[in-house]
Amino acid sequence: MTSTVGPPPYYENHGFQPENVYSARQPGANPYPQYFTTNAPSVPSYVPRVATYQSSRPVAHSSERTCASNVKKTIVIILSILLVICCAIAAFFIWYFVENRCLGSLIECGSSGVCMPPSQWCDGVSHCPNGEDETRCVRLFGPNFILEVYSPVSKSWYPVCQDDWNDDYGKIACKDMGYTVDTYYYSRGVATEVSFKSYMKLNTSAGNIDLYKKLYSSDSCASGNVVSLRCIECGLSTKNMNIMNRIVGGSGAALGQWPWQVSLHMQGIHVCGGSIITRQWIVTAAHCVEGRFSDPYSWRVYAGILNQNEMLLRNGYRVQQIISHPHYDTDSKDNDVALMKLEIPLSFTDTVRPVCLPNPGMMFQPNQQCWISGWGAEYQGGKTSNNLNYVTVPLIERSRCNSVYIYNGMILPTMICAGYLGGGIDSCQGDSGGPLVTNKNSVWWLVGDTSWGTGCASPNRPGVYGNMTVFTDWIYKNMQANR
Repeated sequence: MTSTVGPPPYYENHGFQPENVYSARQPGANPYPQYFTTNAPSVPSYVPRVATYQSSRPVAHSSERTCASNVKKTIVIILSILLVICCAIAAFFIWYFVENRCLGSLIECGSSGVCMPPSQWCDGVSHCPNGEDETRCVRLFGPNFILEVYSPVSKSWYPVCQDDWNDDYGKIACKDMGYTVDTYYYSRGVATEVSFKSYMKLNTSAGNIDLYKKLYSSDSCASGNVVSLRCIECGLSTKNMNIMNRIVGGSGAALGQWPWQVSLHMQGIHVCGGSIITRQWIVTAAHCVEGRFSDPYSWRVYAGILNQNEMLLRNGYRVQQIISHPHYDTDSKDNDVALMKLEIPLSFTDTVRPVCLPNPGMMFQPNQQCWISGWGAEYQGGKTSNNLNYVTVPLIERSRCNSVYIYNGMILPTMICAGYLGGGIDSCQGDSGGPLVTNKNSVWWLVGDTSWGTGCASPNRPGVYGNMTVFTDWIYKNMQANR
């Protein structure tokens, strides 16, 4: 690749924002929906009557009539203009109160119309009808899993000072993100790489009240450390490999090398891949579970097994629930991500482990080496492979992938390109929904899920993957709401 002047572009996960910055527009939809329509009356034109007879009155009287007519005409025009202005003002206020139901500093609970003061948001008590005020109040930031708490007052995220923090508080924070207590890993203090101006600190004298009521904003942190929180031991592979070596073509995987990889079966046949993120949740592609494939009870999930033949002898895990992204678009493959919840939780072993979801603030550089794995066809139009294969692919900058000679503007912000423009290495049919991962800070991160491509391994047609950095907030929200 040729280098460009200036800093290299990157994929950045901004994480949860107060507004829905990642919501994709539906094709053909009006980006500015109208909450009202103004049928303002048009200004009526004054048409003077034409006399049909000769008046016997003096000419002066005729001039007076003309003057009176002009006055009436002026009055009607002025009244009409005032009427139009009044209608416009009324329409504005109608729009204002529809669009801004909550006046002043109040915050609306979703679309319910219920308004709450900021002090009741993220305080540990659900005030909204659907509990919106207590969702997405905490997040893990960056590759070091820094715990941050959202303040609806300042509309900002603040790191939590380690002073007086312990595992009990850590478990509460993990539960609020949708994790179960049984997967809790650790909570410890780490030195900050950047200096923070504000922190969230614990008020230990607050008594036995909810966690968020104990937190307050402070400009100082005595320990100088912030909380690093791991809700689950993720991103660990039991098979070490030299991640700098380029693997030419597909290679057979070893047991435990990609322990988060699962095979999704429909009626005894491998259809798609997926990635383990918790004991009960699997990430896959939305196009794998659309239409007749949307029935959760028709699916079986196989984990910790390399060969498809061996899966035929096992029962697999039943699926209890399937959640597709609400803005998934069949034609463009926008928001191509879905969640599967298992009826019975997985038992983690050396060969069955979760991969880490990328935290907000993580950056993935173009040309960064990633790995794809799956049981997909080894050539276009081929049959599903019996063995789990894997290969390394570099990320491709979005603007380059959107160039005329590659995908010509089809790569949306919810997508990531990865592969070789020369062809020869790629994902293929049957790999859909499977993981695109990278290794950073000795941890394996889920960068994307296999989504689509033109053919398999064709020149200038690299693989396209769902951009997991955009989806993590949606994933946590659904894990929390369906635990």
